Amino acid sequence: MDGLAARWWDPKGPMAPLHAMNPARCGWIVARLARLHGRDPAGPAPLAGLRVLDVGCGAGLASEALARAGAQVTGLDAAATALAVARAHAAAAGLAILYRQGMPEGLLAEGGPRFDAVVALEVIEHVADREAFCRHLAALMAPGGAVFVSTLNRTSRSFVMAKIGAEYLLRLLPVGTHDWRMFVRPAELGAELRAAGLRVSDITGLIRDARGGWSTGRDVGVNYLVMAR
Repeated sequence: MDGLAARWWDPKGPMAPLHAMNPARCGWIVARLARLHGRDPAGPAPLAGLRVLDVGCGAGLASEALARAGAQVTGLDAAATALAVARAHAAAAGLAILYRQGMPEGLLAEGGPRFDAVVALEVIEHVADREAFCRHLAALMAPGGAVFVSTLNRTSRSFVMAKIGAEYLLRLLPVGTHDWRMFVRPAELGAELRAAGLRVSDITGLIRDARGGWSTGRDVGVNYLVMAR
């Protein structure tokens, strides 16, 4: 992802699909996290005072959206160049986001405070050991918190739409962004989260319309997002 860092915040650049998807996925997360803590999702700063970890944050699209909702956000990523872009963009926007380079297991080893929410968006389909990754997410979560994971379902439709269509036909993503064999079925993700001591408490599809907009809904056949407790 370092190679894409310079254009990460270009809404018409290589990360255009994430820009378009971000309001829907972060809106869903903010609403559920706010309700979990007895807040009004539509109120000002509904996540005020809550500690949120954004794992695989890249240049900070989700981190900034969560910070604007009032959360105290830590963004974690292995890519130094993407983090430099994230820090510069957050500073220009006046957002106090702590960006850290590293992996979840490294953060765990430090023994620091845990988080009210741990978010990993469009990350797990790139992870070789998903069970270990889920264990790390769970261990970073504070008691009573929540883990949010978004990914791609491994279906024939996702192969056509998210791999062939998005990468080769429409050129919405750089070729090679995804390996369809790494896509994760909801039942597989649920089992891996359960093995980590978590239970899926909510799930939604992330659905792209013909105009390129995104919404949440029941169709989990391509992109989906889960909340686990």
